[in-house]
Amino acid sequence: MAHHNTILTQILRLLPRHDFKRLAFQHDGKRRSDAMSRWSQFVSMTIAQLCGRSSLRDIESTIASQKHLGYHLGSGPIKRTTLSRANQTLDYRFYESLFSKLYALCQNRSGKHRFRFKGKLFSLDASLLDVSMKVFPQANYNNRKAAYKLHVGLDHDGLIPAFAAVTPGKTGDQTQAKLMRFPKGSVVVFDKGYNDYGWHNQLTNQGIFWVTRIRGNAKYRVLKRRPINRSQGITSDQTIEFTSLRSSKKHLRPVRRIGYRDAETGKHYVFTTNRFDWSAKTIADIYKQRWQVELFFKWIKQNLKIKAFMGNTDNAVMTQVMIALCVYLILAYLKFQSRIAQSLQQISRLIHLNLFARRDLIELFKPPPDTDIASPQLGLI
Repeated sequence: MAHHNTILTQILRLLPRHDFKRLAFQHDGKRRSDAMSRWSQFVSMTIAQLCGRSSLRDIESTIASQKHLGYHLGSGPIKRTTLSRANQTLDYRFYESLFSKLYALCQNRSGKHRFRFKGKLFSLDASLLDVSMKVFPQANYNNRKAAYKLHVGLDHDGLIPAFAAVTPGKTGDQTQAKLMRFPKGSVVVFDKGYNDYGWHNQLTNQGIFWVTRIRGNAKYRVLKRRPINRSQGITSDQTIEFTSLRSSKKHLRPVRRIGYRDAETGKHYVFTTNRFDWSAKTIADIYKQRWQVELFFKWIKQNLKIKAFMGNTDNAVMTQVMIALCVYLILAYLKFQSRIAQSLQQISRLIHLNLFARRDLIELFKPPPDTDIASPQLGLI
């Protein structure tokens, strides 16, 4: 019988350790030999994410029950007080750098989006992570509740997060969006919360295309009308120019305005874009794909631990959320590299049930052999 390490050990081996060590030295320098290492912190918090552990005590007891695995994992014994101190003091930006490394790793294996154009397609959105006002007074959102905000730019090549940041809940969506750097020729999709005409103009000047919905109170004049195909749900296709006083001072370029009625729901949508050569139906279909980022938020909140936090400082919260995103990318990389047919939901559940089992990682996702095993108890004497 072949020897196998645990499922957890095989998952952690997907992460390039030399890159991990180099990043740790860049962010932390040389640390005391008796201090908790970055690797031990990451292993502990990864176990929490994959096992569904919700407290430091749970992590400590889980790892203590698997002491014999410490050598293979490359981490020492974990105490909850030491882990708590590490989460509060070790800079969370290390995991932002690790996130970028893992995204680059996934890019080489991921599939492509469903549209014909060759450029990247990104969807932008942000989601609130509600926390207790008493425990997190520094995250005061509106004097009635406290919250942090997770900002994500989702890459539709593989449906993986390409950009991510955690901020206090009051931080505007546009503030983080302006910090993201998209490849030239890519298409960025976002909702009304990102409607900053000046930023849209900057994207156009950078050679980046965008699709969004127009505000209901937008002031504009029609410069040109195009023929429309009502059988596809298109109600209007125009070139417009914004006419408000603030818009005129920014010297904005004309944009394209498209009206679309969804045949399934009957709802009417009005989009704007700086892409003039694609069909109006393609623009509507591109915006419809923005729903994938909503599904991403739903998945990560249901399957990873980003709703109950194991520390009450900003650094502890941001560390936990960024590690959760790193775990998501590791699972995505496993799926891309091994061409696993199951969804990430099924993959995470199988790993949750078999995390400390000694068996081949890839065999875990293969269907059982279709053979009937006869039981002696069923035979007639």
